[in-house]
Amino acid sequence: MRQGDAAQGFGRPRRVRPLVLGLLALLVLALLPGLFQVADFAERLEAGKRAEPSLSAFYTVPNSLPAGSPGEIVRSERVVGAPPGAEAWRVLYHSSDEQGADTIVSGTVVAPTANTTGERTVVSWAHPTTGTAPRCAPSIGIAPFFFIEGLTRFLSAGYVVVATDYAGMGLPGPPSFLLGNTEAANVLDIARAAQQIPGARASNDVLLWGHSQGGHAALFAAHNAAFYAPDIDVLGVAVAAPATDLGALLTADIVGVSGITIGAYALTAYASAYADALPPDPLSTILTPNGVAATSRMSELCLLGQNDQLHAIAKPLIGRYLAVEPATSPPWDGLLAQNKPSSAALTVPLFVAQGESDTLVRPHITAAYVRAQELAGTDVTSHTYPRVGHGTVALEALDDLFVWINQLGMSGGSTSSG
Repeated sequence: MRQGDAAQGFGRPRRVRPLVLGLLALLVLALLPGLFQVADFAERLEAGKRAEPSLSAFYTVPNSLPAGSPGEIVRSERVVGAPPGAEAWRVLYHSSDEQGADTIVSGTVVAPTANTTGERTVVSWAHPTTGTAPRCAPSIGIAPFFFIEGLTRFLSAGYVVVATDYAGMGLPGPPSFLLGNTEAANVLDIARAAQQIPGARASNDVLLWGHSQGGHAALFAAHNAAFYAPDIDVLGVAVAAPATDLGALLTADIVGVSGITIGAYALTAYASAYADALPPDPLSTILTPNGVAATSRMSELCLLGQNDQLHAIAKPLIGRYLAVEPATSPPWDGLLAQNKPSSAALTVPLFVAQGESDTLVRPHITAAYVRAQELAGTDVTSHTYPRVGHGTVALEALDDLFVWINQLGMSGGSTSSG
């Protein structure tokens, strides 16, 4: 569950320290094959820094905003520093939460500038974990495109790429972290939103693509699309190190600082989303007193920029965080099971990538999900990658992903000579 940069306080543009900028530069060098040229990135980073002071107004919406149809755009604006050969928009759009209530979600739409004939296929990207607080949203940052894995390859192939922030991020709203129905709605509705931007020329053909938390979101979107968004034609779903068996993953990961961090994000989200199904003071039923106090603090912090703070809080809690196992303690066990991607057959082809050295999304848990899908009759293509961990598996998988896409006959758009 990938780390994103952080800032101080919602409602203000995020301020990124020189150390974080240096880390981004190093990441560009390390991840260059899947991203873009260093010079281009540095130029766009500077453009993003110049634009930051104007962002807070975009993420402010009136409390009396009327309800809208799922995917209906509330506000959009062009984003500076788009990748070469592309243009981009920041959007606020209507979506729905776990209970089906209308909510406003933020995200990004990126489209090629090359002339094409007809409409373009959409890739709906579901991002890995960056945090859960509003200021942790990828679209707010000075480099909103950086962590969209495979972005330049999809743009070069003519696809429109859309990237939701998920509900509760970007601007206040209901929680979404590892809440399958909320994530699914957010991922599908931003594809609908892209169709309202004339310059994007987005069609209703959609490929779902997600990493880690985003893999969880993409799988739920694939299962829910037929009844939630029948106007969307999902062509396939691709996931890298997806969060599938949430109970098993929580039990396996809670022994380290990363697992405690992810646990804090998830348990806080569930305590809010399912308040009616839980007892009063729900976190105290499964966490130690120190765990309860730490969870409220950790849920307000973003990954990467505030990673040191997260580790400082989590490290003393190793072995002292849980009072009982949520995966085996009602009603928490039922809520985790409710948000486990279904093992029922998908009606579209499935691509799964998993690093064999992943210590966060465990390979044997992903393998069990793949086997279940194969037994159910889903058309599954699965790849594992030796000596690849959690953070880079989506990039490692890009070559195999595009082979799979081409075999399925998908295409972004036809280039026009005009």
